[in-house]
Amino acid sequence: MKQRWIEKEGVLIDLPNLSAVIAKDGAWYVSMCPELDVASQGKTRKSAYDMLTEAVELILEHASATEIRRRLRKGARVRTLELKAA
Repeated sequence: MKQRWIEKEGVLIDLPNLSAVIAKDGAWYVSMCPELDVASQGKTRKSAYDMLTEAVELILEHASATEIRRRLRKGARVRTLELKAA
């Protein structure tokens, strides 16, 4: 089971499911975690994903509890579209 919370400065912070959105932009792939408002890039989709994973891990490891909560409040929410007709 994946950890759904982290402890920072004695505070438990519930983490939502974190997403990776990856799109081609010229010669690069841009990756973003909308829930934390973190972005990165890479020459390939895999590289963009790996760089984003590292960036999110660094934010969660080094940012203060206040900063992480601020990012979670500000960040986008991702929801699956349920289409009636397509």
